[in-house]
Amino acid sequence: MNTYKKSVLSNKIPIIMIPVKGAKATTAMIVFKTGSKNENAANNGISHFLEHMFFKGTKKRPSALAISSEMDALGGEYNAFTGKEYTGYWFKIANNKLDKALDILSDMLFNSLFDSEEIDREKGVIIEELNMYEDNPRMHIEDVFETCLYGDTPAGWETIGTKENIRGFKRHDFINYLESQYGAQSVYVVMAGGIKTGDRQLAEKLFHTLKANKYVARPAVVENQKVPQIKISHKKTDQAAMSLGVRAFPVGHPDEFKLKLLSVILGGSMSSRLFINLRERNGLAYYVNTITEAYSDSGYLTTQAGVPAGKMEKAIGIILSEYKKITKELVSAKELKRAKDMLQGRTLLQMEASDNLANWYARQIIYRKDILTPNDMMKRIKAVTPEQIRELAKRLFVNKNLNLALIGNLKVEKIKPILKF
Repeated sequence: MNTYKKSVLSNKIPIIMIPVKGAKATTAMIVFKTGSKNENAANNGISHFLEHMFFKGTKKRPSALAISSEMDALGGEYNAFTGKEYTGYWFKIANNKLDKALDILSDMLFNSLFDSEEIDREKGVIIEELNMYEDNPRMHIEDVFETCLYGDTPAGWETIGTKENIRGFKRHDFINYLESQYGAQSVYVVMAGGIKTGDRQLAEKLFHTLKANKYVARPAVVENQKVPQIKISHKKTDQAAMSLGVRAFPVGHPDEFKLKLLSVILGGSMSSRLFINLRERNGLAYYVNTITEAYSDSGYLTTQAGVPAGKMEKAIGIILSEYKKITKELVSAKELKRAKDMLQGRTLLQMEASDNLANWYARQIIYRKDILTPNDMMKRIKAVTPEQIRELAKRLFVNKNLNLALIGNLKVEKIKPILKF
């Protein structure tokens, strides 16, 4: 797979460049090490709102239409995202138009107007975005699960914030957050694809003026769960959404990739245990998926599915049974090889796209002291044994680790007694 080059700009901003031989396009991603975990109760949601405001006009390009028209004319793709621990701005563009796209992006990040009228107008947009998530249980269940895990803390709050906060933000709130969280101490530049000689100098020219900022670090996640936890978001739906999982590990933990394989075996494909059991054998769900999430200081494994509310207890029982089974019986060599081959194949496919490649290395530089390449990951995955999978499952699948999030018209009294191994 592709090699990378890491260096720093004159103001100490790290830059990673991943050249792809023969690529016709390049993805540039500017990532700031800040997100909703860096917020407090009063400004929860401002990281996400600020992301929107960078697209609303600059001194040179004074409106959202001016920015989008110029970007669209370049024929590329562009967007932004806000997470719990980092926020990113990216575009994917033909190699010969990289300089123009970078000029627009740097203008957005350094010269945005944050017009008060635009802020007020965007409040309605973001509230409708929030409504969209809440009306889509499959999208929203992850937020409910993380609230179940982390409670009333920055780690447990939704990235989009609350309607009260969204409606209350003023221009000075954005300026204060920008000065604190956006600067040379918290930014990373990543470029992947058909990189040309001189692209690094272009990044130096555009970003060297970014000054150090008064960065506010996020509070550490404290985990002291003693008994199974349930969080129900009550909503009248024909189908109830569920997420049943356990606390696991942060990025960089020695068992990080054993956990990834465990999730694939349980529910990571159409041949996985839970997909077959929940969907094919029992007809309880259309979608079934076991995933892992790893942050800087916490993580989890969970199985998500949409099931009839009246059959929720049966679905929970099947998932817990599969969790328990893998703590007792060794995974066969054939099943483990299939999971490894699937992970390798999916990784290879993903890394063919420059935007996926940029995102991979952005996560690496945000989360790890030493960058892990896709090849490094595959070497670690290949070394995992059936015995290691079973021992990991034994540690994870215990009562005090269990967390269950539900969206639907459900009663905790019916669910609580069965939430145990």
